[in-house]
Amino acid sequence: MSSTPYSFARENYAALGIDTEAVLATLATTPISLHCWQGDDVGGFEKPNAVLSGGGIQATGNYPGKARTIDELRADFEKALSLIPGKHRLNLHACYADLRGRKVERNAYTVEHFQSWIDWAKARGLGMDFNPTCFAHPLADGGFTLSHPDAGIRQFWIEHCVASRRIGAAIGKQLGTTCVTNVWIPDGYKDTPADRKAPRERLEKALDAVFAEKLNPKHNLDAVESKLYGIGVESYTVGSHEFYLGYAVKHQKLYCLDAGHYHPTESLADKISSVLQFVPEILLHVSRGVRWDSDHVVLFDDPTRAIMEEVVRGGFLARTHIGLDYFDASINRVAAWTIGTRNALKCLLVAMLEPVQLLRKAEAAGDHTARLALMEEAKTLPFAAVWDEYCRRQNAPVGRAWLEEVRAYERTVLSKRK
Repeated sequence: MSSTPYSFARENYAALGIDTEAVLATLATTPISLHCWQGDDVGGFEKPNAVLSGGGIQATGNYPGKARTIDELRADFEKALSLIPGKHRLNLHACYADLRGRKVERNAYTVEHFQSWIDWAKARGLGMDFNPTCFAHPLADGGFTLSHPDAGIRQFWIEHCVASRRIGAAIGKQLGTTCVTNVWIPDGYKDTPADRKAPRERLEKALDAVFAEKLNPKHNLDAVESKLYGIGVESYTVGSHEFYLGYAVKHQKLYCLDAGHYHPTESLADKISSVLQFVPEILLHVSRGVRWDSDHVVLFDDPTRAIMEEVVRGGFLARTHIGLDYFDASINRVAAWTIGTRNALKCLLVAMLEPVQLLRKAEAAGDHTARLALMEEAKTLPFAAVWDEYCRRQNAPVGRAWLEEVRAYERTVLSKRK
């Protein structure tokens, strides 16, 4: 008889040809890129007490204790990391520059304005990813950035994205792990446009200018991200799925698939194998769309499981960069990071524990009965025992024990922020 829940689970999975020890080793080397903007409601540090909005970006809720300074944000991030098993990454937006009270325009940003972030990440063994911030700025008030009809405004955003790529390359070089720099813009119209073509023509030329400088792919990888619509741009988005997919294929860029950026009836999981036929790698923004809002905390749910299953079933893990993208200001923000990341990892673990070889064998033999039966039986295998074992080995809280740590952190730290 098995002596522990994990040894029992290990035997169950071994009977299906699955080595749980190998799975745990792979999971331990698969980082999730945690988004900095969950910690302060997408505020950034360009101006004191800022709450950035515009371009479909809006955090809702007023839960007390949000980070107000870089030090507070880093402390909260470190607390979340202590509750999440594995070694992960920081995904930083340009508006989180460490300006130290100076006024610096976004198109003049250099690695100097992010050096303290790099040093902080290096001291903790974290990788970093980066994003230009093409929203919440006077030159984005008209609803357009890289596709703006005014050449001067368009050039400003081109320069900001060029600067961001250089910063990403410097991050990757200093940390010794490739930085993914992801370009997303909010451009579009609230109502039906008369001309859908011209903004996309301008965007293509602007992107060509942004990516003109060749950077070492060991240091920086470029990604482009589409969106179905945003708040205030419900009728027309310049950077649509079709536009960016075509651009990524043509120029062999990473294509970012954000789980909240499609119609609710679309399956992001179904897009992965198609996109990876034609681009070298993809970036996943794991999120959860709820009606009109694309950025709810990730759950251990069927859509997220389907995404991770497709990555594993297709053998795409080495070509996939996994990040999170949501912001919930209605609950404890450290808890939001913890819940979402742990759920993403659980979904990834379940996918790795699936008897894929047996499923493929049944499918190849035309035995769709066995395929369906195995898929369903796999859902009740003792996955939880393997997850708990992973948490123990990674010195992370097991089960719901992390919640009391968050509550204690709220009592001693977050509650003192007024």
